[in-house]
Amino acid sequence: MIRVDSMWLAVEPLDMRAGTEAALARVVTVFGAARPHHAYLFANRRANRMKVLVHDGIGVWLAARRLNSGKFVWPKDAAATASLTRAQFDALVLGLPWQRVGEAGIIRVL
Repeated sequence: MIRVDSMWLAVEPLDMRAGTEAALARVVTVFGAARPHHAYLFANRRANRMKVLVHDGIGVWLAARRLNSGKFVWPKDAAATASLTRAQFDALVLGLPWQRVGEAGIIRVL
């Protein structure tokens, strides 16, 4: 398994035709650098597709996910980036409202 210590979400949409090199260039532009053992998440404009770029310390991995119905809950009017916990990431990839998942899996109203 690939070790991931931190997960970061980019608010601005990414063209899903982007490959590994273009996604890595966007990570460096948005986050300043691609740090080892960090994952960087991007969605398309409609928020029904997501790409995750992970730097494993040696190279980079790029994964894609698409929802057949519905959308990923993606912030629109927030800062350019956000940090996610593992529980929030798990909720996000399922299309659930990840912002409501707090520490220890506690769900709260925003």
